[in-house]
Amino acid sequence: MTKLKLVFGPSPNFKQISEPVEVVDNGIKIFCQDLSEMLYVHGAVGIAAPMVGIHKRVMVVDLQENDVKNPFSMINPKITFASEELQTFEEGSICFPGVSAEITRPKSIKVEYLDEDGQSRTLEAEGFLSTVIQHEIDYMDGKTYLDYLSPMKRSLLLKRTRKYTQKSGF
Repeated sequence: MTKLKLVFGPSPNFKQISEPVEVVDNGIKIFCQDLSEMLYVHGAVGIAAPMVGIHKRVMVVDLQENDVKNPFSMINPKITFASEELQTFEEGSICFPGVSAEITRPKSIKVEYLDEDGQSRTLEAEGFLSTVIQHEIDYMDGKTYLDYLSPMKRSLLLKRTRKYTQKSGF
């Protein structure tokens, strides 16, 4: 069982920009495995290092299509292309439980990153996968999906998530 713990919002933790990983070593591989475990424990499809209070550019994604686990890690992900065509999905976060909001983002992206073996990879993603990757990269860039909302809507959802976490004992 992982020793990682989720950070719940609102938190200044989510305003910090994450540092790039200098060397993909065994420690990073283990961290990616721990993030994968957190992803499944919390029923998420994506998780980024800042969500557990670590400011490194590391994330894990698994859409778990057809209930098949197929996680992949992205180290130092960088979006190199974003389409002008947009899409809207209802987004939520395990760090902001009890709330969600419709967020509009580019429909397709191209991402360059390192895998767990330190190999350079490029991924073209569209649809829901594109949204999930952008959502997690935002965490590493010091923002959350709530930052795309109007101040009034963001304030309302933050108030709701505080009540939810207090009531649930998080």
